[in-house]
Amino acid sequence: MRAKLMQMIDQRSEEMIAIRRHLHAHPELSFQEQATADYVAKFYEGKDGVVEREVGNGHGIIVTITGDKPGKTLGLRADFDALPIQEETGLPFASENPGVMHACGHDGHTAYLLILADCLIQLKDELPGTIKIIHQHAEETPPGGAKSIVESGLLDDVDTIYGIHVFPFFNAGEIGYRSGFSMAGRSYFKLGIQGTGGHGSSPHMANDAIVAASYFVTAIQTIVSRRLNPFDTGVVTIGSFDGKGSFNVIKDYVELEGDVRYMTSETRELIDKEIRRIVAGLEAMYGITATLTYTHDYPPLYNDPEATSDAVTYLQKGLGDYLIAVSEAEMLSGSEDFAYYLEKIPGAFLYVGAKPKGVENPYFNHHPKFDIDEDSLPVAAKSVAEIVLGYYDLN
Repeated sequence: MRAKLMQMIDQRSEEMIAIRRHLHAHPELSFQEQATADYVAKFYEGKDGVVEREVGNGHGIIVTITGDKPGKTLGLRADFDALPIQEETGLPFASENPGVMHACGHDGHTAYLLILADCLIQLKDELPGTIKIIHQHAEETPPGGAKSIVESGLLDDVDTIYGIHVFPFFNAGEIGYRSGFSMAGRSYFKLGIQGTGGHGSSPHMANDAIVAASYFVTAIQTIVSRRLNPFDTGVVTIGSFDGKGSFNVIKDYVELEGDVRYMTSETRELIDKEIRRIVAGLEAMYGITATLTYTHDYPPLYNDPEATSDAVTYLQKGLGDYLIAVSEAEMLSGSEDFAYYLEKIPGAFLYVGAKPKGVENPYFNHHPKFDIDEDSLPVAAKSVAEIVLGYYDLN
């Protein structure tokens, strides 16, 4: 079956690339992916799989492929939303939707999984179990699509789940993995500081919100430097400080927005507690009124050690063929809502190299000039196929 499946993927590599280019030219933002979902659903028309649409809190799709023999249930996921970025690649298939771009590779994720799913459907009579193909909406925008798909109950019977992400920091043919905590969790906060406005010449008659806000920006940096264990990882960033006014007017209101990253749930709770403590102290120290909005977007991504080890073992078969290397990767400070699946289901999230050929310093994901080596798509399809074959002992 391995030879048959790999040959089928080879024969459809050009189709895979064509699908990626179509999706790249027609990107849609998180929770707005109606046309993309229609395209994905249409692909499965007339094929022997059960298609469920509008899964979760958006346009999610689950396709169930039931093998002719009983066995375990495996989940495979790809996301399909794009980003609010104006594309600058100059590609002939660049985005036709102004201000929207597939700048993170989700077009490639969807393309590889569509073709792989179709190949598995054609071979379902040899499949000893069930495979659930998850085409997920809204990975980029909290609360994301993954959490709601998990809460739908449609994955309650899934025994193991896998996903991949293309990254341009290593070459097509290279696969990265990491066991345990692998990608950061993310929280968001917004702080409104209400003081008392006044004339710049009479600060004693006002209560300057900018001074209080500036102290907060400095104070929260001590969370990482003085509250966090030096062997733990945490980042606190103020990304927006809205205090614009007139040079001779004391601001009465300032609003800040920030981003928090962490590698464990314990670190998440510590940073949460310390930010709230500093806000309370800010009110007492400066006599202002502070309004804090604090939300946990995505949890840290934890790859099950056994599922990760199994995947690495399965992928060894591809070395010297379509794979150059399967190697341990560093922790990534980026976040992924695939973490929600892994909170409920053992599995792993792998990294697929997609560095454009001949490019020494590629643009990273979320850049307006981001691009991938399309040879990474059949590599992704074959790699996940290898995991399917190993998982069901079909080699």
